[in-house]
Amino acid sequence: MANGQWYPPEWPDRIRALAAGSLTPVTPKRAATVMLLQDTRSGPVVHMLRRRASMSFAAGAYAYPGGGVDPRDDERHVRWTGPTRAWWADRLGVDETAAQAIVCAAVRETYEEAGVLLAGPTPDSVVGDTTGPDWEADRAALVARDVSFAEFLDRRGLVLRSDLLGAWARWITPQFEARRYDTWFFVAALPGGQRTRNASTEADRTVWIRPAEAAASYDKGELLMMPPTIATLRQLTAYGTAAEALTAAPGRDLTPVLAQARMEGDEIVLSWPGHDEFTKHIPNGGAPA
Repeated sequence: MANGQWYPPEWPDRIRALAAGSLTPVTPKRAATVMLLQDTRSGPVVHMLRRRASMSFAAGAYAYPGGGVDPRDDERHVRWTGPTRAWWADRLGVDETAAQAIVCAAVRETYEEAGVLLAGPTPDSVVGDTTGPDWEADRAALVARDVSFAEFLDRRGLVLRSDLLGAWARWITPQFEARRYDTWFFVAALPGGQRTRNASTEADRTVWIRPAEAAASYDKGELLMMPPTIATLRQLTAYGTAAEALTAAPGRDLTPVLAQARMEGDEIVLSWPGHDEFTKHIPNGGAPA
């Protein structure tokens, strides 16, 4: 039985075009995504959303809340607690302004798509409730990019809690994909008093699910996922609590994972370094095996 690996049918043609020099790779956009965890009696569960069938990229696939970096968050000072911007810059492999923007993207996207906000009025607190018309108006303004996340925090008098995030992995969309992202994956725990909801216009379903259960459903072909999603899910199965995963995050290797494609005889071999389970053998003119 085939598993649930997301595989665009146009990739073989694009791989051949890249090899022939007729396809120029686009520059990947910076992005961030958050594996939001919550402890239960049977272990931690992770919040996932299913991308709408109408989406042009990874339609129907299960993913985490996430999205692109807003360049405006490179520039404006953000009230901040936790590891310094310099620490995050070193951890993420970027400069300090980019580090701020990437962390802001992780927190902003979690708020936009799940209604969960990793920020509080003081350096040691978090917002207890993000429901209500005034919060929804601010969230809608963020989604529409009418305001930057830095402006939103400033208006609300909130401090970004970077200490509630742990950088987990970094994946870059293959060079032959038309929509490319340089994505940092983070892990976080659901703050007390807050609850998730499907606030995303890009998702038609959200679930809290044990990583092992989600991975098993992927293996059966029941849940569609992109390689970074299922890879990070499998990694989360090793931890018995959200706190254990957060504690492990600083030791995680953030070397970017970038798919490679090569010609071997009459087939294309598509692989992700360090992740052999995703290797595809694509006959010329045929379907992947």
